[in-house]
Amino acid sequence: MEVKEIRLSDIQVSELNTRKDLGAGTEDTGLDELASSIKEKGLLSPITVRKHHNGTYSLIAGQRRFLACKKIGLETIPAIIRDISDDVDATIISLIENVHRADMNPIDKARAYKIIYDKYSDYNKVAKETGVSSLTIRKYLKLLNLAPALQEKLTTANGPAGIETLSKIAETFALDKQEEVLERIGGFKQQIQLEMLKRSGGDVGKLDGLRDMALEGAFDARICRGLDGCNFIPDELKQPLMRAVKDFQSSGDIQSFKDVVKKIKNS
Repeated sequence: MEVKEIRLSDIQVSELNTRKDLGAGTEDTGLDELASSIKEKGLLSPITVRKHHNGTYSLIAGQRRFLACKKIGLETIPAIIRDISDDVDATIISLIENVHRADMNPIDKARAYKIIYDKYSDYNKVAKETGVSSLTIRKYLKLLNLAPALQEKLTTANGPAGIETLSKIAETFALDKQEEVLERIGGFKQQIQLEMLKRSGGDVGKLDGLRDMALEGAFDARICRGLDGCNFIPDELKQPLMRAVKDFQSSGDIQSFKDVVKKIKNS
């Protein structure tokens, strides 16, 4: 590995570059702003490239920096040159350089994890290579089972829901039902969305009832373990509320829960 100035004309953007969605994370700083910053202060971080035998290079990480430098007419750019022969190794390097950035499109991450997983067929090996937990990797791979329309919406700017929620939807519902499911659970915190998905058992028809329960605060009440920390609930209503929650969990009885909630509101 070496670091030196190389000609921009000798660099091609590699298909192995894991960052495909250049718009993700640019809500505050776009390519024009980055180009202006580089023109004024210089490039602070070198790009990473893969060297080929014919003297050319493939860009592995730093695509926005590369394009910004081209935009302002620079002829050379500082680069970390990696001698890599294996495509998966190149993908791993690109992913490692990008994966911990909050502004990387989740689908780009998922596709990169998939390439690495296809080589090793072992979640623990992928975790070791990337420094990301195997549980997180599994969640991202499930995103690739989302309907194409949802994958297109999933960006860091306005993703329709959290990664865990979308992963659970992909795992539980058929492609033609996923958009409808997301619409029905929209507006709730991710923890509540996950509870609704779990209780639905994969049945879209149950989501309307679960949404009503969530609006009544059923799942919030369940999260208050023993209700000891819920100081807004009068002591005399804590036990009735706990019983109502248990009835709801065991038999789906929502009425007694609504009655107790009404008393809490009135108090």
